[in-house]
Amino acid sequence: MKASVKTLQQAIQYFSDEQVCIDAVAEMRWPSGKPVCPACEHTDHYWLASQKRWKCKECWKQFTVKLGTIFEDSPISLTKWLPALWMLVNCKNGISSYELARDLGVSQKAAWFMLHRLRLALQSGSLAKFGGPGNAVEADETFVGGKQANMHKDRRVRMQKARTEIRNVDAAGHIGKTAVMGILDRETRQMRAKVVPNVRRETLQAEVLKHVEHGSNVYTDDAGAYRDLPMDKFVHEVVDHAETYVRGQVHTNGLENFWSLLKRGLRGTYVAVEPFHLFRYVDEQVFRFNNRKGAAGRKLTDADRFSLALSQVAGKRLTFAEVTGKVGGTSF
Repeated sequence: MKASVKTLQQAIQYFSDEQVCIDAVAEMRWPSGKPVCPACEHTDHYWLASQKRWKCKECWKQFTVKLGTIFEDSPISLTKWLPALWMLVNCKNGISSYELARDLGVSQKAAWFMLHRLRLALQSGSLAKFGGPGNAVEADETFVGGKQANMHKDRRVRMQKARTEIRNVDAAGHIGKTAVMGILDRETRQMRAKVVPNVRRETLQAEVLKHVEHGSNVYTDDAGAYRDLPMDKFVHEVVDHAETYVRGQVHTNGLENFWSLLKRGLRGTYVAVEPFHLFRYVDEQVFRFNNRKGAAGRKLTDADRFSLALSQVAGKRLTFAEVTGKVGGTSF
């Protein structure tokens, strides 16, 4: 992609040519400049200009740049896919399927499916642990769900009845909501967040053990789930939000910042999100949050974020049956 492409207007103009889009995706998939056949992995091929695809000299199968990516089997042109990706990674509060449908001239159903496929590309899947000896890591959880005042009367009555049957006052307030846990590395300003089935001690502590390196300083609120974190593995300090939100370096304000960004997008842009799809919206916000700055602290541009997202489209596939829950399981 040309270095001169810096704004959405320039991106739309640049990607208005299908061949330019094909070249941009091919450059990200095959930096060597030699397309690899998905069937036999050979690099010798013919270019079929009229069909805008390659034909392998080894197995004689034809393949396009979409094959083996999130764009596979999509009749929608890359001239619409790439501007959609640009908007998704650079709009701070996300972009709704209705807005994208109007902008691209596709149906709302198609735009909704496009956005979910693009969110799949934003998942990093990194296994590197956060923190380290002496480094600070924040851990916190939040609940996502509708407000009782906005619910239909029948549903509100059911929720109130369910809450009265629970003795734990704190747990009763979370009926009908979905839990999301996050971990933030203060040193790198990188974070991970995921939908969790509950906020029990074994669930949250398992996530801390999985993602945080031993010897790290772990800062949490006073939730009971974080009590008794292994003292031989972490230096655990707690801030009681009933008294104060900051005690020296002990606070979870970094994660509170992320929760506010996440919920602003969910409430203001997406309005209603099914728990089954919530993890996709979390992944989207995590990508934008983690890619505000580069490794050297340099502020990333819109083009930088777009290029990074485009480099992650290969090797991932999401079908309509999967996104609608007809096959596959839950996020946890």
